[in-house]
This record gives sequence, C-alpha cells and structure tokens, in this order.
Amino acid sequence: FDNTDRNFQGRSYETSSDCAELTSFLSRCNSCRVESGCFMVYDRSNYMGNQYFLRRGEYSDYQHMGMSDCFRSCRTIPMHRGQFRTRIYQKDNFGGQMYEIMDDCDSFMDRYRMPDIQSCNVMDGHWLMYEQPNYRGKMVYLRPGEYRNFRDIGMSSTMRFRSMRRIMESC
Repeated sequence: FDNTDRNFQGRSYETSSDCAELTSFLSRCNSCRVESGCFMVYDRSNYMGNQYFLRRGEYSDYQHMGMSDCFRSCRTIPMHRGQFRTRIYQKDNFGGQMYEIMDDCDSFMDRYRMPDIQSCNVMDGHWLMYEQPNYRGKMVYLRPGEYRNFRDIGMSSTMRFRSMRRIMESC
C-alpha cells in the first residue's frame, strides 16, 4: 500500500495479513500493488464501507476503482479448497424462503424467483455478493459464518443483493 500520491509514490506499507486501520501506518493510501494472494480493500476502517476485490496486479489510483476515498482497511482472502456451500434467505434472521447454493448465481430472481436476499449462512468457502445481477455493482465479501442481516457488516438498510459468486482465484 502506498501513501499520499497515486501511482505508487510516497511512503509504503507492506502486509500479508488483515489490517483494520491502514492509517495507523500511512496517513492516506491511494494506490496498491498486490504481489501475491487476494485481498478485499475497504474505504472505511474496520472492514466497513465500500469493498473491492483485488487479485495480483497494480492498482495505481483508488478513484479508478470507484472508491470515494482512499483505502482504509484490508483483509486477506485465504484460498479455499473443497466444496462451496451457502444458504440464502429471503428475509432477515434466516426467515422466508431458503435455498442452498453450491455454485455461482448470476441472478437470484432468474434462478429462485427471489428479487434479493436479506440474510445468509456461509458454510463452506469464500464468496462475493453483488448488488446487481450478473456480478455488477457494489460487492461484499462473505467468509464462513452467519449473516443475520447485512447492516451488521456495515451495509445500508437499502442495500439489496441480487447475485453471488465463489472466490476460486488461485490466490
């Protein structure tokens, strides 16, 4: 992660683990180079706010990614080997219709006749959930665990999720 200027100028900070507050090391973080693995970066501290998936490569300017501010926190995504399994629910607190997903779903509406989902239980694997069908719009990283409502992970109450995919990158 690089400080102050875009295009990898200024001070830098190297990490291979989660960092809840990048400003502890850099006053601002405007560019990033991923040398190995996969990361989620966030525009707020403590893994909150808008999220972006990064794989090996150079990200010279946070604004080109659609971020409103600099990188404030980051989380490593471990490589998962084995099956992927998530239960999605129509309502908060695991209410309403439930479906079990084991592969990518480009539209909850087309596949399950659900316009969006309000809670989920990730049992196996790491996933990205998207605001729009066909893996577009804002995204959120989900690792194994229960998500009774998405406000608990910093998403607004108006945020709706309409597609999701497995993170299968060779991180």
